[in-house]
Amino acid sequence: MTESEFNTLVDETFEALQASLDNSSADLDCDDSGGVLTVEFENDTSMVFSRQPATRQLWLAARSGGFHFEYDAVAGDWRGTRDGQLLRPFVIEQMREQAAVELDWS
Repeated sequence: MTESEFNTLVDETFEALQASLDNSSADLDCDDSGGVLTVEFENDTSMVFSRQPATRQLWLAARSGGFHFEYDAVAGDWRGTRDGQLLRPFVIEQMREQAAVELDWS
């Protein structure tokens, strides 16, 4: 995957996540700046999504830890490097556990 393809995939992922967050009833703030998407929750916690062009990975920092994802073209989603879990269901679960946010990100 080229760097351009990688950046396009990350941009699309960030846009889809932001659209889902905008459609949720949760009180939160999103900031997309410099390749980093920060989601701040009402309970004063945050999740930080960052692109890592050198490794072609998407990283997530959450209250439960740090996670790395590589794009899986077959699944059409990012897949965790530790356990193979897909990004979208993982983020939905993390937001529920971290901030009681119910997210529909399909």
